[in-house]
Amino acid sequence: MEEERQLRGRRRKKRRVRKRAILFMLLIMMLAAGAYFFMQYQSGKKLAEETELPEVEFENDEDNKGFENILVLGVDSRGEEKSRTDTMMLVAHNKETDDVKVVSFMRDIYAEIPGYQSYKLNTAFYLGGVDLLADTLRNMFGVEVHHYAMVDFESFEKLVDIGAPNGVEINVEKDMSEKIGVTLTQGTHRLNGKELLGYARFRADNQGDFGRVARQQQVLAALKDEMISLSAIPKFPKLAGAAQGYIKTDMPALDQVKLATDIALGGTGEIERLTIPVEDSYSNARYSHAGAVLEINIEQNRQALSEFLDQPLQ
Repeated sequence: MEEERQLRGRRRKKRRVRKRAILFMLLIMMLAAGAYFFMQYQSGKKLAEETELPEVEFENDEDNKGFENILVLGVDSRGEEKSRTDTMMLVAHNKETDDVKVVSFMRDIYAEIPGYQSYKLNTAFYLGGVDLLADTLRNMFGVEVHHYAMVDFESFEKLVDIGAPNGVEINVEKDMSEKIGVTLTQGTHRLNGKELLGYARFRADNQGDFGRVARQQQVLAALKDEMISLSAIPKFPKLAGAAQGYIKTDMPALDQVKLATDIALGGTGEIERLTIPVEDSYSNARYSHAGAVLEINIEQNRQALSEFLDQPLQ
């Protein structure tokens, strides 16, 4: 009996030692992971210390429990005080299902800009920044705008190279080189930041700006697929740090991480896409003060937008 008690005691002692060792190893791993995250985050943040995006004033719509709309802008900025938006997207996030829908607005839409005469839609940003562009979209289409995120071309290239150092897979539908700064050949390739930006900006074909908007949406979907892959996980800390400087937004850092996590882990995995104006809802026109524009049927596009987003419009 005594020997059995001693044997049980030795076994209990060994189990306690093993548990302590496991807990110690877990603690070391957690500290190492925390240190890695911190160093990579700081490394990314340091890369983005000097950016040339303008200061932003933005009055958002009140948050709600059902959905949030983020106005995502690609800005053709080279340090000027005023610049125009090359990309205008409304990213709609359904908070209940975590599904994502993307609406692209053509920059040549002849838009009623509050306080000004009508111009091309991308002129609203030039005249009054994010606030005026958001107000223009609210007034024309009845959408809510809860947050904004803005990135210039140079910052976009750098973020892609940090988050996807091996490139982003894109099916390039034709040879491309004119006015995009890179040469792309037809076929499936992994594009670096500069190449991906060139692909998204190409419009020297018979599709013009409509083709470019479609490619911008394709790039956004490819970036989402790349970021939710397992190989991207080690890049997240550095990418998160760089995003603090390269992307100007009103969303707190923790909210950005939560949104990215919700989208990555939930939803259908597919991004539904819509372009405004929709088919057969516009005509080409020209004005001396605005140049070539798209005159759109506002009611037809409001209805299409309402059905696509499944949101109550204002």
